[in-house]
Amino acid sequence: MSLDVTRAEPHLHDARQRLEHARTSRLAQLQALDEAGPSADDDHLLAAQKTAMERVLKEIEEAFARVEDGTYGTCLGCAKPVPPERLEILPYTRYCVACRRRAA
Repeated sequence: MSLDVTRAEPHLHDARQRLEHARTSRLAQLQALDEAGPSADDDHLLAAQKTAMERVLKEIEEAFARVEDGTYGTCLGCAKPVPPERLEILPYTRYCVACRRRAA
């Protein structure tokens, strides 16, 4: 086993834990929205919130796939490493801050 693999394993374990936490949180939020029972006044707002949660859940699943294929933590825009601090805050992000700003 090389040193690079040894160093990468704790990083990937932490990434999986953060992603699992993010997924669990979003699923709980989605369930709470479902249980809220929409009223006529907030139907549109609830639909928008559900759509946003479902989008984030999809991003989380895609991040799990990047962990598995070895590309997690690499910016899809510039191919440079995404700073660990950004991944701690937004573990499913696909982009570094600079590339995210350019895309927005």
